[in-house]
Order: sequence, then C-alpha cells, then structure tokens
Amino acid sequence: MRIGMPLNYSGGFTEAVAELGDFEKAGLGIVFVPEAYSFDAVSQLGFLAARTERIEIASGILPIYTRTPTLTAMTAAGLDFVSGGRFTLGLGASGPQVIEGFHGVPYDAPLARTREVVEICRAVWRREKLEYAGRHYTLPLPPEHGTGLGKALKIINQPVRERIPVLLAAIGPKNVAMAAEIAEGWEPFFFHPEKAGEVWGDALAEGAARRAPELGPLDVVVAAPLAIGEDTDGLLDLMRPMVALYVGGMGAKGRNFYNDLARRYGYVREAELIQELYLAGRKKEAEAAVPVDLLRATALIGPPGYLRERLAAYAEAGATTLNVTPLAAHHHARVAAIEQVCEWAS
Repeated sequence: MRIGMPLNYSGGFTEAVAELGDFEKAGLGIVFVPEAYSFDAVSQLGFLAARTERIEIASGILPIYTRTPTLTAMTAAGLDFVSGGRFTLGLGASGPQVIEGFHGVPYDAPLARTREVVEICRAVWRREKLEYAGRHYTLPLPPEHGTGLGKALKIINQPVRERIPVLLAAIGPKNVAMAAEIAEGWEPFFFHPEKAGEVWGDALAEGAARRAPELGPLDVVVAAPLAIGEDTDGLLDLMRPMVALYVGGMGAKGRNFYNDLARRYGYVREAELIQELYLAGRKKEAEAAVPVDLLRATALIGPPGYLRERLAAYAEAGATTLNVTPLAAHHHARVAAIEQVCEWAS
C-alpha cells in the first residue's frame, strides 16, 4: 500500500514543500495538491516538481469545467515533463455551487463530459491529429459554430508518456462505475472500509467488467487524517468542521453528494440534521451532530495496535493508496507518523 499526503491549498504551501524531503526519506510516495476556489493547483504543482526529485505529484483534483479538454491535456503533459514523468492527473466534477457560482459555467452532464475529457487527453498525449466528435466537445469546431478556419492539430511537443495516469474523484454509483472502467485511479470521499463494499461494490464491479486490460489494476486512493498514540481520541473532533461542511453545506438540499453518501452509509437522520443545522447557519451545532463512529471509521487515529488493524481493514476494502494528513503539532512528529505508517503499510 502506497502512502501519500495532501498539501494544504489555503496556506503554508511553500513551508510544506520545504519539508517534503524529510517525508520522502520517511517513505512518502505521492503528494496531492487540491484545487478549489483557491490558488490554482497547476502553478503549485510546477513549483513542487522543481523542488522534488523522486516523489510522485498529483492534482487532487482539477475540476473538468474550468479548462478546455485540450488545455487539461497540455497542462498534464507539461507537468509530467517538468517532473520527469512523475505526474498523475486527478480530475473531478466539483459541484454546481463552485462551478456555476465561482466560474460562471453551467454544471451539466458531469459523467459524459468527464468521459470525453479523458478520451481527448489521451488522444493528445498520443500525439494524434485531434479530430473528435463527442456529444459535448467537437474538435475542430464545426464551421457553423465558428469561423470555419479551425484545423485539426496535434500537440507540438513529444509528451514524456503517452499514458499519464488519470485519477477520477467519484462517489455516486454511475461516477464510480465510470472511474473503474476508464481511469487508472479512483478517489472516493469519506471512505468507510466496513461499508465501502455495500455502497460501491456493485458500481466497481460494473465498471471493472468493461475495463481495458492495459489500464492495469485500479488504484484506490483513500484520504484519512492520521494520529498515532494512546490518548488521541480527542483529535477526532478536529474532523467535525470539515465533515459538517461537506455533509451539511457543500450543496443545496437534494444536490449535496456528500450528504447522499452519509445517508448511504446508514446515517440518514444524522445527515438530515447536520444539513438542516448547517444551512440555518448553526455550524457549531452541525459539527456536534456528526456521529463519532463515522469520524472514527473514516480516520486513522488511535493506538498503534488499533491502527494496524485499521490499515488491514482499508486494504481488505480495496484501498491501494492512503492519502494521510498527519495531525501532530511539530514537523518531526509528523515525519515520524508518516515513517511509521509507511513501515506498517509495507
């Protein structure tokens, strides 16, 4: 099992990059840079590529609506070039509040658009003359939709790899099936090892049945906070604001994918209450309403023996990459936590 770590998009990025050498020596295999309505991930990934030598880097994630498919392909090829073939392209649909609110782009057909974006990216990386007729993207642009001067082109540079790994963030059944079918990796959210099979098993099997052999086994990238110690239960409360934000406030009623996931895990009443409180502006009450057993199941927080059991549970549930956030207060303690979990995972 590979161990990865996300870098915070809202502050402390350059400081975190300066410390990455220690994490790399501790066994860290990959670093993820998110992109929300924050600084863009691409500039930071380029900086990261220049400051590291061996560790893999990944966008985690780039929203599909914010760039044309060909720009996404060019960006991935550029990052793969400056990193010497160490880049993974993480993609996702984000949600209507961000896409329509911050970017002013209609949030339509996320599944079909994702599939077409991936197909176009791979054609670009193979340096094919780009002619694509999809439902949502047509290249070159048809004469009736433009000047008529569009020309089928291929990328000028030779990409380092013609198959850059694609990681799709997905939690809905159709999205998950598509990830298992077309992507090298799948990134779920709030992964509950004991309930993952029940919630996603059918979708994964459906996608795997259509999966091309050349894609290889699906890399299942699971995020979890990490704290090792005998007296660490109190750290579970640090997860409450984020869980409440996603389950309660990341979308309107009826259009919150994370709320739907909590319900599918069996927390129907709790999810409804968290959303009701959060949308009413009662955020602290929403945080308090998050069930502690949900926090514990989706975290790696506890004594060493317990955490080794949890790692086994994650592996049994299909996780192949653990994207952990060490919660220790000091750098040396965070490095030690990464070193320990890398040792257990190996």
